[in-house]
Amino acid sequence: MRRLLATAGALSAAAALTLTAASAAPAKKPLPTATYGIIGDTPYGAAQIANFPQDVAELNADPDVQLVMHVGDIKNGSSRCDTSYFQQIRDTFATFADPLVYTPGDNEWTDCHRANNGGYQPDERLATVRSMFFDRPGHTLGADRTVLHQAAPYVENVLWSDAGTMFSTVDVPGSDNDLLPWFDDLETDAQRQAQLQEYAGRLVADLRWVDAIFDTATNAKAKAVVIGIQADMWDPAAVAADQVSGFAPFVVELARRARRFHKPVLLLNGDSHVYEADTPLADPNATNNKIYDVKAAVPNLRRVTVQGSTSTPHEWLKLKIDPNTKAVFSWQNIPFGGLNG
Repeated sequence: MRRLLATAGALSAAAALTLTAASAAPAKKPLPTATYGIIGDTPYGAAQIANFPQDVAELNADPDVQLVMHVGDIKNGSSRCDTSYFQQIRDTFATFADPLVYTPGDNEWTDCHRANNGGYQPDERLATVRSMFFDRPGHTLGADRTVLHQAAPYVENVLWSDAGTMFSTVDVPGSDNDLLPWFDDLETDAQRQAQLQEYAGRLVADLRWVDAIFDTATNAKAKAVVIGIQADMWDPAAVAADQVSGFAPFVVELARRARRFHKPVLLLNGDSHVYEADTPLADPNATNNKIYDVKAAVPNLRRVTVQGSTSTPHEWLKLKIDPNTKAVFSWQNIPFGGLNG
């Protein structure tokens, strides 16, 4: 009996020590937060081009902003795609005081076949964009920050981690992901073959990059994933014109991997110009799912379309990332001071 009492006393003492140690343990340290500036479809037209250095200066002056993402379209769709213009924007990009991550839009390459764009061969313009804006693979524009990048020629696809979140860009432009004919009825067989080859190669690279994004996020136990692309894959105008087939493989893979990830996934895009925030694949019975034959709900995929062009207020998206919260992401539209439209 004495032995049992002694044992019971020892266990009680051990339990008390355990409780004391547990109560004395320091609270779990919160994960760091971050704030990003998101822009797209800018500068559009002469006034915005002239004011673009002021836009950059305003983003530089915001003490909260730690990185800027440009989700494509550095010009409007009816202006020339000349190398001299690309150089002008590249020089302005260099004045960002924070790291700048940029993914190309259709206006700077896919649509450059248009006569008022200069009648360029689009794949040649894409090669030029890559050589000028991604001349140091693995490094951001603006302030230098190291990022992971996909193998050449797809060096525009990048990946980095911040605030417990995996960030990335994927080259998915509008104009049906570069499936709209480059030269309409005048397109030659050789030009069409070059276009299909461009699309097929980039599609394979993009799908592999999506897998790499989520594999890396899972292995790192990331709290969330952010993917920046240019195209609005649910743009009502493109859907009505039946010009979204080029996006289907990407949407299906994104849905599959986001669903398996379970945690918040934020898709940032421009292209359709008007701000929108939605959960495009949350309802399997809705049109957005049926367009791409996504049969299962993806409730954790949230999408934000960034304000842009000259048909909307001239604003940027201030995105806050707080991995200590369930939602992780919050944002607001901030007017630029130099131009109001």
